[in-house]
Amino acid sequence: MSKSPRGRLLAAVFSVGLAAAFAGPAAAETLADAIALAYETNPTLQAQRATQRALDESFVQARTGWRPTLNLNGSVRYLEDRSPRAIINPAQRTTIEEGNSASVGLTFNQPLWTGGRVAAAVSAAQAEVLAGRENLRRIEAQILATVIQAYADVRRDQEALRIRQENVRVLTRQLEESQARFDVGEVTRTDVAQSEARLAQAQALFSESEAQLAISRANYAQVVGQNPGELAPEPSLAHMLPTDPDQAYTVAEENNPQLRAQQFAEQASRARIAGARAERMPNVSAQATMAFGGPARPQPPNDPFERGLFNRESTATVNVTVPLFSGGLVSSRVRQAVERNNSDRLTTEAVRRSVLQNITSFWSQLIAARANIASSEQQVRAATIAAEGTRQEQQVGLRTTIDVLNAEQELRQAQLNQVFARRDEYVSAAGVLSTMGRLEARNLVPTAPQYDPAKNFRKLRVTWGWVPWEEPIGIVDRVLTPWPAPTPDPKPVEAAIPPGLTPPPANAAAPR
Repeated sequence: MSKSPRGRLLAAVFSVGLAAAFAGPAAAETLADAIALAYETNPTLQAQRATQRALDESFVQARTGWRPTLNLNGSVRYLEDRSPRAIINPAQRTTIEEGNSASVGLTFNQPLWTGGRVAAAVSAAQAEVLAGRENLRRIEAQILATVIQAYADVRRDQEALRIRQENVRVLTRQLEESQARFDVGEVTRTDVAQSEARLAQAQALFSESEAQLAISRANYAQVVGQNPGELAPEPSLAHMLPTDPDQAYTVAEENNPQLRAQQFAEQASRARIAGARAERMPNVSAQATMAFGGPARPQPPNDPFERGLFNRESTATVNVTVPLFSGGLVSSRVRQAVERNNSDRLTTEAVRRSVLQNITSFWSQLIAARANIASSEQQVRAATIAAEGTRQEQQVGLRTTIDVLNAEQELRQAQLNQVFARRDEYVSAAGVLSTMGRLEARNLVPTAPQYDPAKNFRKLRVTWGWVPWEEPIGIVDRVLTPWPAPTPDPKPVEAAIPPGLTPPPANAAAPR
């Protein structure tokens, strides 16, 4: 595999000739292989996982509002006092007095009650973390849907190239026959020209198919991370699809990652309303200070640094801060938070409607593609019989050269329609599953190592800076407030759907 994007593109282009031969290795690459590789190495998905791990830290940062702080501060001071000669007594000399002082202290501060400020911030951060996990699910579904589409596109274009190649071969033979019959006077120059024109058109379409296959191979390499080899037929997705659109609507409303992420975003903004209102509440904290310092009075230098000249001071304070007037700032922040929550709540409804619309769109495409598959199969059977019959009738003089060329063209077009319909059906099925929230690696490749976004969060739950009295302070902060923030909980996750992507039988007629 070429390491650079340019190398991958060139490899995809130059390997088209090999793909046209369709003589790949004995072991074909499967869709499950492609999905597993993309799930492990795709940079977009990896970046989203890193973003989620960074978002997990916001929960830890919010909880630090319940934790103590300890600060060390120190100072060293030198004093020189020069008194000039007095005007009344000129005989008095200028006096110089020197002195120094030093101090060092520890300050320990522990919040006792924040009026619900920290509790609201923690709830908002937790909701944002849960929303981030749903966004990670959404990105994962997008990547896997892209892999499925790229895989299906390559197989479609490989088959289209084979059909175009067969068309060129048949029309070349037809031109040779027309030329031979013209040489013996059985047909006119017009028949030869018609065969030449159709062959030229077929060669142009073959070149277009080569270019399209190169593009599809490059897209595959971009999302999967390696060039496609000999691709096995697409496995069935039927075991994950619903039986009717109503079931798809129900599952999507409960499991769609975009909708669930927006619901968590609404919970976060609702918690910020409680945080804004908590700014009206008092704030209670305890502070303890221990300081050591030398004398500040003038004396010979270096004396304060002697051990016996230091004094120690210890203080313990409980601070209560009661906001009385903020010039309307708190009220403005409350109104702002309320309107932002209104916006999130309305956006949730907009996302829900968009999800249902996507289900309708993909389901309609799926039904249409299945109908096209059935029609194209019948069309191929009929066009095959018609093409063979037209060639035989031409040999006995009942058909002309143009009749044979038209029959061959209709047959190739019917074969292409069948290939495109199968691809559209499979991609539409993947779109339905993606919108429902089922297009996940745990459903498609359950044997591959699965990334757990909650693992990093659980590791950060008790880490450096955690103190045992943090939990009771948090409980007090939540309970003793008139505007408690709701605590978001993870939504239930749909159980995995076995058995994953299994290859279709060797004699399967079409991927469904």
